[in-house]
This record gives sequence, structure tokens and C-alpha cells, in this order.
Amino acid sequence: MPPFDEEPPPLPPGFLRVIPLGGVGEIGRNMAVLEHEGRLLVIDCGVLFPEEHQPGVDLVLPDFSHLHGRWDDVEAVLLTHGHEDHIGGVPYLLEAGLRAPLVGSRFTLGLLDAKLTERRLDSTMHEVRSGQTVTFGPFTCEFVAVNHSIPDALAVAVTTSAGTLFHTGDFKADLTPLDNRLTDMASFYRFGERGVDLLLSDSTNADVPGFVTTERDIGPVLDRVVGEASGRVFVVCTSSHVHRIQQVLNTARNSERHVAVVGRSMVRNVRIAEELGYLSVPPGLVLSVDDVDKLPADRMLVLCTGSQGEPGAALSRMVTGQHRDFALMEGDTVIFASSLIPGNESAVYRLIDRMAYAGVDVITRQQAPIHVSGHAAAGELTAVLTALRPRNFMPVHGEGRHLRAHAKLAMRTGVPQDRIIIARDGVVVDLGDGKASVVGQVPAGFTYVDGGGVGDVGEESLRDRLILGEEGFISAVVVVESRTGRVVAGPEISARGFADEDEPLDDIRQRVADDITNTPHSEPVDPDELRRIIRRSIGSQVNRVHRRRPMILVYVVET
Repeated sequence: MPPFDEEPPPLPPGFLRVIPLGGVGEIGRNMAVLEHEGRLLVIDCGVLFPEEHQPGVDLVLPDFSHLHGRWDDVEAVLLTHGHEDHIGGVPYLLEAGLRAPLVGSRFTLGLLDAKLTERRLDSTMHEVRSGQTVTFGPFTCEFVAVNHSIPDALAVAVTTSAGTLFHTGDFKADLTPLDNRLTDMASFYRFGERGVDLLLSDSTNADVPGFVTTERDIGPVLDRVVGEASGRVFVVCTSSHVHRIQQVLNTARNSERHVAVVGRSMVRNVRIAEELGYLSVPPGLVLSVDDVDKLPADRMLVLCTGSQGEPGAALSRMVTGQHRDFALMEGDTVIFASSLIPGNESAVYRLIDRMAYAGVDVITRQQAPIHVSGHAAAGELTAVLTALRPRNFMPVHGEGRHLRAHAKLAMRTGVPQDRIIIARDGVVVDLGDGKASVVGQVPAGFTYVDGGGVGDVGEESLRDRLILGEEGFISAVVVVESRTGRVVAGPEISARGFADEDEPLDDIRQRVADDITNTPHSEPVDPDELRRIIRRSIGSQVNRVHRRRPMILVYVVET
């Protein structure tokens, strides 16, 4: 296997090239590009939510640079389902230059259409359903129903002259799903009989033994937890998890509580799901925020966003007292009917601690089984591998440990070790003559959305933000006479985020003055040379005395 950092060679005739631009080695930002006969097919385009080491960032996108200059070669964008980590990047893809149709199920396109309308974007949409076959250029795509924590999820088999690639999307094998839409294992076996040359499969729970619990077990637990609450109840879940929302509405009805829906995405998705027939809302159950707020505490339930501790989401604003309608208080119960996305643990636990100090009862999966994963565990993944019998296998949608655990499952089912590729984002895999091989690497770094800017902030800016946040900054100003280069004023030293008192700056000021006087330098002094002397002087003093490494800004003013 060649090094991952090599530029790939031209695609040989008759081969299929597969490039994951996101979702491999991480959970989120899912995107894969397929190339065959000079044409491209994109599968998913999602976002990743920022972690603490990415301050100020709103979203993280895949790197679209591989597609620049090739927008006319893209036949279609296939969307496996409507979660943000699979469709959230589509608006930015359109803004970057995409003109190809967006292909997905009815509910997926319903969510996406609302997202594009908000951003005043337009695109051709092509609705597909399970069991349907559609051809886009040299790619013949067959869609298969899979069960997930959102309606209308699809797997897709892409057949070309190079062979058949099967992408599971996100899935699990719940045998008693709430909407009675099973993962179509019969089709999986059918494709296995026909022959799958390369399998890309969801790996999120590959290191979890057994099978995922059925969604139907959640309803009775929600009924019990809500029934035991004597005050106001706030249920937090993912706004696209329509099945969970349905269970919350059913529980509210059973406990004789009325519901207020709070959070922009929650309000939008509940409306879309009800309009498209994926959500049944009992008449009179959902009331306006004002009407629900007037009810007795034991007769109200608030369904809201914020399950990942997002600062701008409804729950966070309720906890901090910044929400315009609700503030959490002693006697309230908050139910997290969701699971944590890796990287969000600290933010969520901080919220939970604040609620605990405020006297709020918090129920998570640790206290009661009120959520089940939407991703297949090891038993289900093994069954899929057995059904599809892939000649080559590349685990996707997972961090490194998940990919490796999934690879071990594949070996147990008979996939040869040399036919298993544990890749990273940007790795280029060519499929031909029945064999998949790594042939190089393309750029696949993070593209940051920061306010209205896309890609304006890079790793250097984030490093600066982290230094500013953790170490603060020190600035120094000196005035020099332009004719002679003689220092006529300064140094003036100031700082932010370094120390609350000015006393530590006195030593720094004296050290800089001494170094300017005593350090050999050109005559007249060169401003750039003077900046280097001052920066080195401050850095040395601060590191020696204070064991700190703040950002240092030096200004030389010539008069």
C-alpha cells in the first residue's frame, strides 16, 4: 500500500475511484466522491460540529477543493438520509458551484428544501424510494430501505463497469421499528448473490457487542419518567429524530400534559414531518408557548433542542436565563432523550452541573433507558457482512477505533485482510479487476464556517484564538525617530488576559528597556530588527518568570 500522502495517478480506464472527503476517522462531515469514465457521483455532504479546540467556529465542512473546476462532471449528489452530518453541507456545496441534482427520499428532500429556502438557494431535486433504480451517467444506482433514527433512510448500490459499490449509509436492524420500516435484509442478500465488489459500511457502533435495543422499549420508560415528575418537564432530543418526537408526544398525551415545541430546527422539522405524514400530532396536544406557560407545572411539557450542549440552542439558553420564554428552576425535570456525539461531552456535562446546582432533576441514559442508538452494533454489522459478502471492504462513518473494530468483524466473516482498507479522509481508493487499492491522497482538511465566512479561518487563526483564550496577549509600543532611528518614547507595555494587576508588567517593561539599550543592533536601528529584539525580550521574561506563552504584538512607530 503506497503512502497516504502521495498524489494519485490518473484513473485507469474501466476503474472506479472512491474518495472519502469526510466521515472516515471522525463521526460527522460525511462525504464520498466516486469517479468513473470521467464523471463524478457524490454520496452525502454533511457537517461536523466544532469542538472546544475550534473556538468561534460555527460548522466544519468537508474540503471541496477536489471538486473545483469539475462541477460540470458531477452527475448527482445522493443523500442517504436527512441528518445534519449527511446533508448539512449541501447549501455550501451549492454556493461553491454545484449544479447537479440532489437525490434523496421524500423526507430527506423535505428537510433539505426547507434548509435551502432559508438560505434562498435553489436546486433540482430528484425524489427516490426504496426499490427504485436510477441511472446517472455511468452510475446505476439502486436504493434500499434501511432503518435509522430518522425516517426514509436509504442504502445505495452503485453499479459501474468496474463493479458494484454498496454504501449502507447510517443504519441499524431494529426488528420492531416504530414506523414498521425494516432494514431490507432480503435485498442485502440479493446483492450479495449478485456480487458486491466494495462495501462502505457504517462503523459507529462496531465496538459495541450484540444488537441495538428496539425503539419500542423507549415508550414505556418515557411514560414512567414523565409520570413520576411533579413539575415542569423538558424533553431534549435531536430535532430530526421523528420517531422519538412521536414517542414524546404520545407520552405527553398519556400523562395529560400539553406540549410546547421550542427551538427553530425543532419547530421546522415537526412541521415538515407532520405535513409529509411522518408524524401524527393528536389534535389540541401542541399549544403555543404562551398557552403552555399558563398551565399548571404538572400539565406542561416542553420539547426542545440542545441535546449536544450547543451554546445557541434552546436548552443552553434556558439554563443561562437567556431564553425569552422559559428559564429552568428548582422542581423542573430535564430528560435527555438522545445520545452524546463524541466531542460534546464536556459541554453537556457543564450544562447538567449548572442544572443540578439550580435544583433541576436531570435524566440521561445513565439514569433510565430513554434512548437507543440509531447505529448497528457488532451483531447487526456481522449479519450485513455475511449477507453482502463483499470482495473488498472499507469501513466508514467512525473514528479510528470504530473502523478497526469493524475491520476485525469483516475478517471474521471471511473478508481477506489484504482486501480491507482502513482509510482516512482524502485517501484515494481505486477499484478494478476485483481489487480495491489505495493509490494516493487528495486534500481533505477542515473548512471552517465562521459567521458569514466560509474558509476564511484556518488552522493558524484557530491556534491564535486558542493562545489568546488560554494565555492572553501582551502588546508593546515604542516610538523611534525616523531620521536617526533613536528610541524617543516607550516601551509602553499593556496586556489583556494575562494578569489582573499591572505590577507584573513593570518587570517586563524594564527588561525590554534594558534589552533595547544593551543588545547590539545596527545604527540607525532598523524597525524590523527592533521588533525582533522586543518580542524576544518579552517572550524570554514571561516564560522565565511566569511560565506563560502569550501572544506578543509589537508596534514600532516612526516619527
